[in-house]
Amino acid sequence: MNQTSTGAQAPLTDAEGEQLLRRALWRILPFIFACYVVSYLDRTNVGFAALSMNQDLGLTATMFGWAAGLFFFGYFLFEVPSNLLLQRFGARVWIARIMISWGLISMATAFATGPVSFSILRFLLGVAEAGFTPGVYLYFTYWFPGKWRAKATAAFLLGIPTANIIGSPLSGLLLDVHDFMGLRNWQFLLVAEALPAVLLGILCLFVLVDTPAKARWLSTRERTWLTERLAREQREIGSTHGSTLRHAFTNSKVFMLAAINFCGIVGSVGIGIWMPQIIKSLGMQNTTVGLVATIPYVLGAVAMTLWARQANRSAQRLPYVAGALALAALGLVGAALSADPLLRMTCISVTVASILSFQATFWAIPSTFLTGRAAAGGLALIVSIGNLGGFVGPFAIGLVKDATQSFSGPFYVVASVLALGVALMLWLGDPSRREPVKPLGATGLEGVGRT
Repeated sequence: MNQTSTGAQAPLTDAEGEQLLRRALWRILPFIFACYVVSYLDRTNVGFAALSMNQDLGLTATMFGWAAGLFFFGYFLFEVPSNLLLQRFGARVWIARIMISWGLISMATAFATGPVSFSILRFLLGVAEAGFTPGVYLYFTYWFPGKWRAKATAAFLLGIPTANIIGSPLSGLLLDVHDFMGLRNWQFLLVAEALPAVLLGILCLFVLVDTPAKARWLSTRERTWLTERLAREQREIGSTHGSTLRHAFTNSKVFMLAAINFCGIVGSVGIGIWMPQIIKSLGMQNTTVGLVATIPYVLGAVAMTLWARQANRSAQRLPYVAGALALAALGLVGAALSADPLLRMTCISVTVASILSFQATFWAIPSTFLTGRAAAGGLALIVSIGNLGGFVGPFAIGLVKDATQSFSGPFYVVASVLALGVALMLWLGDPSRREPVKPLGATGLEGVGRT
């Protein structure tokens, strides 16, 4: 009996540990992935709704860009508090709260009556959804050590192209449904695509488990091994970089990564929200717009998978992050210079695929030097400041389009911001290197070096 008891408590072998992590990945990731697909769909389907909504609500391009971007301003304001509350209440309860509230507000957006009510509801939607993405990144630190966390993050981010591959043709088809239960086509679209968020939010309470220590589907031996491995990794990170909120909010790398994320999101959200109208300007019908809009994201899904896989094999993430942003900027310059619809869509596809590849490699970086409350605050700070790009991108595109009556000018503006992101990444160097971090000082960005 003593031998059996001792054997049962023996640590897992390396092979058993890898098998356990693979099982945990497949247990957690599919549900989280589905939630992210719905999340991304709910925040961007307004681009399809705009094909008929703008006329009904009296929205100009500038007004639409402003209102669409207000989602991310609400996101920015409440990102950090939301992530800290997730750490306090647990991922299961807090992610469920986020999803249910954003689903209900997304439905309410269908009943906006003009520019003001639409703008208010977009802002409230951002407030409701704030904390979801950094909350998931934080949740991954509770379950997966470094290499497996990078895999989980890359797979999670496939939700972006997946949402567009599914959502674009679906949205195009839903726009062909007129006067269903007295709803305009864009109203029906917003209600129909918000319902899954509420349902998944309820399921979240029964599916997610906060930490390995609470997982009934793990044996005692497995729980002990995984908990100890994660604790050991967090101690190592904390001893090198610190693990308190102060370390996150005084870490120059956090603010540099936030600025780089801002540049990437100006491109991803700006182009993503305006994509249906960009394609519509080429003379296509709603259903065709939905089908054509999937093309960049199909290519992007393949590109980001290959790009992330190659980056994971490399000790350096700098060339992959900076290189992806550079390709995205070049794609938009090509789109601005081209008058041919096919060539313009090809260039836009390069941009979308490159931005997705940037995101797949970028988000593996913060958890290499953030842990504990520093991770909760730091991840939220990077996401929240970055998400201001989700406000700036759509608004800037609408503003310049109204001024020039063309999408070429907006393409140049967004390309310039992406190029700035490349410069910032090259200035920062490889932030995943292990070295003591100096706090922000009088010079503003002390401790940020070059490689």
